[in-house]
Amino acid sequence: MLVACAHGTRSPTGRRLVAELALAARTLRPGLVTTAAFVDVQPPTVADVVAGLAGGGRPSVVVPLLLSGGYHVHVDIARAVHEHAAARAARPLGPDPRLVAVLHDRLLGAGADPDDPATAVVLAAAGSSDPRSVADVEATAAALQERWTGPVTTGYGSAARPPVPDAVAAARTTGARRVVLAAYLLAPGHFHDKLGGAGADTVTAPLLPDDRVAAVLLDRYDAAVAGWSA
Repeated sequence: MLVACAHGTRSPTGRRLVAELALAARTLRPGLVTTAAFVDVQPPTVADVVAGLAGGGRPSVVVPLLLSGGYHVHVDIARAVHEHAAARAARPLGPDPRLVAVLHDRLLGAGADPDDPATAVVLAAAGSSDPRSVADVEATAAALQERWTGPVTTGYGSAARPPVPDAVAAARTTGARRVVLAAYLLAPGHFHDKLGGAGADTVTAPLLPDDRVAAVLLDRYDAAVAGWSA
């Protein structure tokens, strides 16, 4: 059983897109059985889902539908699988080159010019106090920089620094004529709503919907299963 574990959101559109991600994975992998779990905001919790499956004698692989490895990955999800021999946790979705490709496409879709040295990109992530999460976001920014002529920096919605508005202001201070926020978020919700007030010229759409994200999800699942049987 693949347990697709998302953060959780109150946004109806965000909930729909996350649900459709699991459906896309099943379309790419006919016969795969999936269920949903969450670490915050909405039920069911990942701990309850994993415990319920274990109680019914069903093994599970929890794939974090998260873009970096922060508290939710290393504490919430790790704790949920730790007590059950029939449960295993996969890596989070990011960093991954396919996610960078989606980010690049979202930037192009927003009208940003990858060849303009005066167009700066701020990679806007939700943020975490866990340095491993920050490192994952920085790695994604570095990979995006390889596709972008202007500067690519990072900004965060909470916990990590700099905050997104500060990152936008810094990009302008260093000479950018246009600042574009690349939303490093799976779906609409609280953090994406805040980006419109951060002072950028343009904000991209989140990563979903996109079948490349579903392909990453399946790769994370397959790697966990292979590690389990090794």
